Amino acid sequence: MFQSYNKSIEYLYALQASGIKLGLTNISRLLELLGNPQRGLKSIHVGGTNGKGSVAAMVSSILDKAGYKVGLYTSPHLVNFTERIRINNHEIPESRVAELTDIIYRKIEGTDLTRDITFFEFTTAIAMLYFLEQGIDFAVLEVGMGGRFDSTNVVDPLVSVITNVSMDHQQYLGKTIHEIAFEKAGIIKKGGIVITAITQPSVLSSIQEKCLQDGAALYIVGKDIKGRRMADGRVDYYGMKDKYSGLRLNLLGRHQVTNAVIALGAIEALKEKGYEIEDKAIYEGLESTYWPGRLEVVRRDPLVVLDCAHNPAGIKTLRDAISDGVFSFERLFLVLGIMMDKDFKSIISKLVPLADKIVLTRPRMDRSASPQILYEEVKKYYKEAEIVDDVKKAVSFAISLAQREDMVCVTGSIFTVGEARELFLTHAR
Repeated sequence: MFQSYNKSIEYLYALQASGIKLGLTNISRLLELLGNPQRGLKSIHVGGTNGKGSVAAMVSSILDKAGYKVGLYTSPHLVNFTERIRINNHEIPESRVAELTDIIYRKIEGTDLTRDITFFEFTTAIAMLYFLEQGIDFAVLEVGMGGRFDSTNVVDPLVSVITNVSMDHQQYLGKTIHEIAFEKAGIIKKGGIVITAITQPSVLSSIQEKCLQDGAALYIVGKDIKGRRMADGRVDYYGMKDKYSGLRLNLLGRHQVTNAVIALGAIEALKEKGYEIEDKAIYEGLESTYWPGRLEVVRRDPLVVLDCAHNPAGIKTLRDAISDGVFSFERLFLVLGIMMDKDFKSIISKLVPLADKIVLTRPRMDRSASPQILYEEVKKYYKEAEIVDDVKKAVSFAISLAQREDMVCVTGSIFTVGEARELFLTHAR
């Protein structure tokens, strides 16, 4: 049925009309029809509100450098669907996406799953099948949303990670930080190992309680495992048993120190289980980790930085990076496109005061906020803003206004960054 990649992608994107349906019934039934490929995978499951993609990328990179065949499943993609499913940083071939879509569709044809299955459930099944058939050593799986009812939560992982918990996706996960934490804690398994960098005492206590109930070992960043950023930007790590000094991180921003400590905690847990990972792989893995759209420099003269921050905690991290001198620049040009269901008032309040010039735009998504609505909020900070509806044109416009010593920062949504990134990939070709 799906002879081409384009046809399969067309079908998969049409499933997005089903929206988001949290729950494990559909994915469990689907994987059962496929022979439960997830049971043949040794997985590292990475959840949390922010930083989970960076942590997953670091863990994957270290295991790659250690000589293992590593699958990495992340979401959403920035430009191409194939970014979601990788082995040793090579994206799944388009031809294989078409073939696996066809195989899975034929399995569910004639059942109610053809009507009920969601985009993310189907995509997760593609990843599980692909990883199993390719004979990977490890699957690093990033949670899509929440944890307890996320489609990835069908594995019995070697290690579970909850990076942090803050406000995001309230319409699905709950209105309070404790309700959200409860959902995130759903990836904790009986007798498992859990690594977290949660700092809020009340939230941490609920994670500790869940680990106690399930007999899971919990390692907390800042208590059981620690990291220290040196004056030259390198990082020292003090783990349960392991110590590393002078680690270089390829990913920018002070927050990546915490992410690196989480990743190293997960790696140390794997070593405790008997997997061989040499020190050299840890140094090389962190130094070569690549994770696009996170304080990503895509151009210089003027400096252009893309960052996917889209919730209050992520925006604070971006603001800190801009204020702390991670980048050197004269004037800041801010290109902002935000989803309507995000806390755009908070995002604007944190970023707009830093900017010398603001360009408001909107990605090609139904739920993107109108630039006119954003403009009404921006005006409260006595700032003027230009409105350019098309993201690529907005970025090009900001670059045309900037001098060589200025910085253009594109942020507010993963979708805004994805469309902006297309501009630079096209130029690179």
